[in-house]
Amino acid sequence: MSKAFTKDTDSDDEELESEVAVPVKNYMTPRGFAVLQEELRHLMRVERPKVVEVVSWAAGNGDRSENGDYIYGKKRLREIDRRARYLTKSLETAIVVDPEQQKKRDQVFFGATVTYVRQDGVAHTVTLVGIDEAELSNGKISWISPIAKALLKARVGDAIDVRTPSGVDTLEIVSVRY
Repeated sequence: MSKAFTKDTDSDDEELESEVAVPVKNYMTPRGFAVLQEELRHLMRVERPKVVEVVSWAAGNGDRSENGDYIYGKKRLREIDRRARYLTKSLETAIVVDPEQQKKRDQVFFGATVTYVRQDGVAHTVTLVGIDEAELSNGKISWISPIAKALLKARVGDAIDVRTPSGVDTLEIVSVRY
């Protein structure tokens, strides 16, 4: 079969392509929105042009079937384009919510930094952010995560039961900041 009639993608690419779904409500903080905009700008104005230059140079070197620069460059272009499509869709559907504008500062809403204590006495501090901003290592959790959903609308002093793999854990809200 002629190579002209074969698909030029890996099976991994097809699986990743289907993961581009964005939830209906895509809340983001102003900082998170700016970070995604900067990443998209960097991909399209810096990284992609460099890779296109390498691929065009490699294409001029003759046989493309054994040309590593060409093959890996094309793969990197697909990765950049996939990420750019995801970022574009996320930014288009984003609902930017500034936590500083929150009126009910005694309740937990999007953008709140919440400190809670578990039954075993361990205190945790988390900030509810958009799905693209979540970084558990920095205490930022997605507003659609189970713990965030349990915390929503809680107030200081409230005790919340959260289902965990080991059973039910009770969390006591110690502070809410914006």
